[in-house]
Amino acid sequence: MRLLIIEDDPMMQLGLEQSLAAYPQLLVVGQAEDGYLGVAAALRLKPDLVVMDIGLPRLDGIAATQQIKQALPGVRVVMLTSHTTETEIIAALSSGADAYCIKGASVDRLLLAIEAAMEGATYLDPQIAKKVVEHLRLPAAMPAGSFGQLSARELEVLRLMVDGLSNPEIGARLFLSPNTVKTHVRGIMNKLAVDDRVQAAVVALRAGLV
Repeated sequence: MRLLIIEDDPMMQLGLEQSLAAYPQLLVVGQAEDGYLGVAAALRLKPDLVVMDIGLPRLDGIAATQQIKQALPGVRVVMLTSHTTETEIIAALSSGADAYCIKGASVDRLLLAIEAAMEGATYLDPQIAKKVVEHLRLPAAMPAGSFGQLSARELEVLRLMVDGLSNPEIGARLFLSPNTVKTHVRGIMNKLAVDDRVQAAVVALRAGLV
């Protein structure tokens, strides 16, 4: 997996590169210290995934993400930032970011975010997950009895999704294999007629399930 790091703090850049170098499945192919250079690097290198800060010089990470996604829609973007305001979080996700991590989190949590993004899922740091889903637009009206179609196990998985847990974390909490968790998540989204786990969490919150 080819990664591009867009981060203006040299120490953070170095720390990320050294931490990710320990994982042979990841290869850092480039770094950039501002948004404009980051977009240019993405267009030139065509990485699989970008680790992006928000507070970048010249062009912020939200605008940079939007430009990268417009030009390279298949590239995944993981926001790694200290910004936690609702406006910035929603704007980042609206710009096309696939995952949102808070700086200071463990490398393991960043790896979970990278894995989720590469699988086409949306990852939200547990610190901001509920804040985000409560302010996202509610999907189309649900058919009557949709929640009644969920099994007891699916409801358990759904509640953990709302808490911001990734599939591996849900599996560890419920003693389930990753494939079993993926099956439950897929079943939940099908039964609730939503496109992703974030929308499923929105529906659960609005319905008072959690």
